Amino acid sequence: MSLLYAIALNCVFVTSQIMAEENGVVSYAGFQVWKIKPSSEGDQQFILDIIDSYGSHEAFNEMQCCYHTLNDIYAFLTYLNTTYPKLVQLTNIGSSYEKRPLYVLRISDSSSAGTRPAIWIDGGIHAREWISPAVATYIIQQLVEVPANAKLLSNVDWYIMPVVNPDGYEYTHTKDRMWRKTRSVSNTSSCRGADPNRNFGYKWGGLGASTNPCDDTYRGTIAFSEPETLATSNFIMGKSSQIKLYLTLHSYGQFGLLPYGYDVVYPSDYNDLLALANNAASKFVNYRYTVECLNNLMMRLFRCKGGPADWVKSIGIKYSYTFELPDRGTNAFTLPASEILPVCQDFFPALDVFATKVATCCGAANSTTTIKPLTTNTTRKTTTRRPTTKPRPTTTTSKRIDVLRQSVLAPVVRRGVSINGYSR
Repeated sequence: MSLLYAIALNCVFVTSQIMAEENGVVSYAGFQVWKIKPSSEGDQQFILDIIDSYGSHEAFNEMQCCYHTLNDIYAFLTYLNTTYPKLVQLTNIGSSYEKRPLYVLRISDSSSAGTRPAIWIDGGIHAREWISPAVATYIIQQLVEVPANAKLLSNVDWYIMPVVNPDGYEYTHTKDRMWRKTRSVSNTSSCRGADPNRNFGYKWGGLGASTNPCDDTYRGTIAFSEPETLATSNFIMGKSSQIKLYLTLHSYGQFGLLPYGYDVVYPSDYNDLLALANNAASKFVNYRYTVECLNNLMMRLFRCKGGPADWVKSIGIKYSYTFELPDRGTNAFTLPASEILPVCQDFFPALDVFATKVATCCGAANSTTTIKPLTTNTTRKTTTRRPTTKPRPTTTTSKRIDVLRQSVLAPVVRRGVSINGYSR
């Protein structure tokens, strides 16, 4: 029987990978957890020595094998909230249609949290895009538990919502791997759910947002008809003076996308957004991302009205980005679990670029223009060409990460059917 260990405050949690059938213990993601208080300094050191023997990054890499269920992710957030009360605050901002909690984790080392500029990150808007919550959860773990990343907290607060659409995400783990929407019930159709990425209240409806409840891009009955989008928008609106950068994670395609998606319209500060996105994308080593305006992609594929990135920009948050994570279509929404850790490690360095900018900015810019500005990475006329970024090679540094905490970051992968084309 293999044992995994973790220290929390002055106590030791010992977990054993056995069936959670006995009473009197706490269950985390299929593990049983006992809390033990060392009776002496010698006992504590003995257990610390055991932790060191199990806590290598090699063991962590082995654990990072698969995708997590919703219960696993929520158990991990709860664990962090309990273990790091001075750094982490877990907030339930509302309930999904099926009454699951909607959790946002605030990470801040400030004694006056909420007074500094902040970055928002969300994942899991589309249920089948499993790599999105995986990356968001990895970011949380790195910010909270890895001391080398403390600089990312020095001037910036973080609000991270790893699963915006918990009902849909749970459904992909239990019923239909390729489900995309929420799970709300329609009064006019037997088809369930709306597309959260078409349900926000800026330029809601129209091209690219279906009126058919059976379509994957169904917009909902009205803007913010879904409790998930309404709760998320209310929370962001309440923090809009603090949040300076919005980052929503999707898959697939390896794109860094800028507003706007509803039409061929560009923000007046487009060059600012493009320069920062290109700078962030330059940190990617193993996966090449294309950085461009969302409507460029939409012109090739379809329009995207009612998207959260457009709505966020419309309420005055300067930097608003959608990142489509790997891959480019070979596996589509069923990215192999073996890619989780490489994708996470490749993406994380870009956060330093975002945090550095947010710490020193920002004024709001809501006005738009119908003329696309020149890109910042070329002096040629490029008004009809999309900008690209070239990753520069660096050495990825592996960090020692506690095995128990990462065991909650790694669940069961189920391969679905690869789908050609996009449905953002």
